[in-house]
Amino acid sequence: MTEPATGERSTRDGAGASGSGGSGSDGSGPGESGPDGSGSGASGPDGSGSGASGSGGSDAGKKEREKIVGRAGVVGAGTLLSRVLGFGRDAVIAALFTRRETDAFWVALTIPNALRQLLAEGAVSSAVVPVLSERLTKGDDDAGRRFFARARGVSLAALVVVTVLGIVFARELTWLFASGYADAATDGAATAGGAAAGGAASDKLELTASLTRVMFPYILFMGTAALGMAALNAKRRFAVAAFAPALFSVGIVVAAFLLRGPLAERGVDPSMALAIGVLAGGVLQVVAQVPALRKIGYVSRPVFDLRDPHVREMLRRIVPMTFGLGVYYVDLVLSRRFLSELGEGAQSWFSWASRLCDLPQGIFVMALSSATLPSLATFAAKGETDELVATWAHGMRLAMFVAIPCSVALVVLGEPLVVLLFERGHFDAESSRQTARALAWQGGAIFTVAATRQLVPAFHALGDTRTPVVVSAIDLVAFIALALALRGPLGHVGISVAVAGSSAVQMLLLLYGLRKRVGALRGGELVASAARVVAASAIAGIASGALAHVLTGAVPGAFGRALPGVASATLFGVLFLLAAWGLGARELGEVAGPIRRRLRRR
Repeated sequence: MTEPATGERSTRDGAGASGSGGSGSDGSGPGESGPDGSGSGASGPDGSGSGASGSGGSDAGKKEREKIVGRAGVVGAGTLLSRVLGFGRDAVIAALFTRRETDAFWVALTIPNALRQLLAEGAVSSAVVPVLSERLTKGDDDAGRRFFARARGVSLAALVVVTVLGIVFARELTWLFASGYADAATDGAATAGGAAAGGAASDKLELTASLTRVMFPYILFMGTAALGMAALNAKRRFAVAAFAPALFSVGIVVAAFLLRGPLAERGVDPSMALAIGVLAGGVLQVVAQVPALRKIGYVSRPVFDLRDPHVREMLRRIVPMTFGLGVYYVDLVLSRRFLSELGEGAQSWFSWASRLCDLPQGIFVMALSSATLPSLATFAAKGETDELVATWAHGMRLAMFVAIPCSVALVVLGEPLVVLLFERGHFDAESSRQTARALAWQGGAIFTVAATRQLVPAFHALGDTRTPVVVSAIDLVAFIALALALRGPLGHVGISVAVAGSSAVQMLLLLYGLRKRVGALRGGELVASAARVVAASAIAGIASGALAHVLTGAVPGAFGRALPGVASATLFGVLFLLAAWGLGARELGEVAGPIRRRLRRR
């Protein structure tokens, strides 16, 4: 099952390689990229010294892999800012709005977000970046600009049509995603005193539809921003678009504080402030990219030309994603419908657990995927399969180095972290407990999602958009089976278990498919690396989990609630880094190298 790239359903992989953290615009610069700074031998994809990567590899391939970590660092820095502000945004939403309002908001935001896989990030990763990279490799900058102008023309036409349809059919779409709200109204009205309860549930359905109608133009802004990101990525510029998503959170937070009260005074539901903030955030992201796009000459007037062969190639690559979107939409509709039937708060608890999973995925995993895709596409265009595999394996090792400890940390320290980040205002102790239960499963699946995020771009770079779609269909079957079996005994947690289980299915099937496509995947290198990371994560998890248990309830007041999360997370990070260093994890140097070089230059 896939996910919208903004982090909604964050433990499900999207077809997009970029995510909301996107990528960015500023070039990685000539000297910011080597993976570890430990000498010339550090730059091979396996870090084995002398640049040796098992099979060697061309100097160009080694240099390109060296640059990936630096580029991912730029993207990751922007995404870190976006995610930190995102936590602030989510804390504001949790504290200022009731569970009725947040349940409605999360569903309403999910509906336009679902289309981003086809009209925004998904189209960018599967079609726009590969074709644009090919035009730049085989043609020149002018050829790339001509294609981009035509791609933008076709994209804008599709986005406008979809936006209008979404606004017109907002209520029908809301019922499709959250029919449980209407069912609750019917069930409530059938009980003693149920008229009020039924009316409240019916009002919740209408509120969700209204929020959907107001927020639907968000897809227009996000589709436009994603296309700009494609040009910036293809030109190896990774800063502005990486930092621009932070403006989404700024728009929501400002609107929540400034508009919530005035709207309530005028008889408008306060949650409408969130919808207005979403639109403001979308506009700000588009505007922030304009200077960088102008600098590289990619702001020419859009051209609608379906006769252009390269536009047709882009559309040909997108066609399988149309089916993929159908698979994804069924998946997303069912998950939201299931949650809408599981009582007040279920949507919100699930969504906040997903948001917590966004931080580790966005800071480095999605950033690494964004930074790797142009390199994979370039090697694929040149027919250099060995370099493509070496680069992919390098990215996979780095992704697992980040994702595995994050999975362990969120399973072991989930509740202390939820209390630290969210427990205030309308977000009470019960909300913390329920969110932590969902987080244990969604967080535990981060490593499978991280692996999938490295696998999907490899297929896209090879021009194979069919295999990820077929795998998504199988993944959907697994999700439905698990959700139907578990939602009864486990409630909303059963949906998170289904997410985790089907993510594992997706990862394994994609690994099998890529191995059939390109041959050996450097399995020995990957397994040895993962074993060291698992051992370091286990050491950190056991010690930090024990500390959290000892500190919980030991100190009264707000400080006492925050202490277990702060202390145990700090201990986990320190112990993991020390254990990774002691176990000889080369990835530690590869990740730290670009950071050290940046600090030296300053």
